[in-house]
Amino acid sequence: MGIQDFLSSDDERLDRRFLFTAEIDRMTSVLRRTLLLDKSRRENDAEHSWHIAVMAMLFSEYATEPVDIGRVVQMCVVHDLVEIYAGDTFAYDIEGNADKEAREKEAADKLFAMLPGEQGQMIRGMWEEFDAMETADAKYAACMDRLQPFFHNTLTDGHTWVESGTNRAAVEKRMAVIKEFMPRVYDWVAANIDHAIEAGWLKP
Repeated sequence: MGIQDFLSSDDERLDRRFLFTAEIDRMTSVLRRTLLLDKSRRENDAEHSWHIAVMAMLFSEYATEPVDIGRVVQMCVVHDLVEIYAGDTFAYDIEGNADKEAREKEAADKLFAMLPGEQGQMIRGMWEEFDAMETADAKYAACMDRLQPFFHNTLTDGHTWVESGTNRAAVEKRMAVIKEFMPRVYDWVAANIDHAIEAGWLKP
């Protein structure tokens, strides 16, 4: 059994939605560097996207501007869809990030074209808005995207930081949107950065 066994509905627009739905199941096979909190394995893209979507429902009172939680949740669940083709790029991988934009744009062209035009454009628009990080909704979604793996590192002995030899400056740069948009949460982030250095998880 597999996608080759898909039975057409004889409605091309409906079929395109079903086939897109099948394609995004591949997110469950895209592994990230972040460990699950029980340290049993690395999380996958689908788990990460679900996790930050739920987090988006929890932390909005700390944002410096009002946000539309419904839109933010939608951004969270679509923001990594392109990684089905482009792969996950580790936040602190300088070489990998050099061509990330080009790889992801090519992936977006392929993936979102699977849907009926207006729907593909709508989801792509959310992905692009998230990446641009200019609107309040996008900044808040980006905060969740950065906060979740940071939180996991604080509870897994700094796993990805230790593995990659990450330093304070790199983490502070990555977390800058939280400092700007969720300063109260950043106080907690800063305390954890200090603790991570003391513990030897992060380089000074």
